[in-house]
Amino acid sequence: MPDAKPLEFVVMVGSLRRSSYNAAVARALPALAPEGVSIRPLPSVGEFPLYNFDVQEEKGFPPIVTETADAIRKSDGVIFVTPEYNHTIPGGLKNAIDWISRLPNQPFAGKPVAIESASPGPFGGLRAQLHLRHMFVYLDARALNKPEVIIPHVNAKVDPATGEITDAATRGFIADQLKALAAFARR
Repeated sequence: MPDAKPLEFVVMVGSLRRSSYNAAVARALPALAPEGVSIRPLPSVGEFPLYNFDVQEEKGFPPIVTETADAIRKSDGVIFVTPEYNHTIPGGLKNAIDWISRLPNQPFAGKPVAIESASPGPFGGLRAQLHLRHMFVYLDARALNKPEVIIPHVNAKVDPATGEITDAATRGFIADQLKALAAFARR
């Protein structure tokens, strides 16, 4: 679609680990995006303080929360790339979403969302994706259903020295999802 308007997506990573496979996947997204789509990272979920309603009432929303929410509102869609911890999403990601969800003019409402997960295990973070989908139903986000990006045995698909995705099939289905997200966002 050469005459389609350019799109800008933002990506939030659920992992805090320096050598995170999910962060490596997120870093690969701009190169795998279709023409006319740019992707930029949101701040780390580790920068958000623990959610506390008393803090919200007494001090208001921390700048990291409002800045991230503004970036989400200005974007054409959000991509979440996350591992699975204890059959669900990591606490840091849940905390960031909790803070952002408390804002007026809800940033996720009506926003196209894609979910990706990677794990060294055989399920690739599938259960984390299911829990995120439940959250986005409540937050009125428009979750892209297919194609899914679930990357099992990611440790065999990412070069540990460079952090690059070396598996062509994985790169291909990530690119397919980004194409689908672009079409979804243009609807």
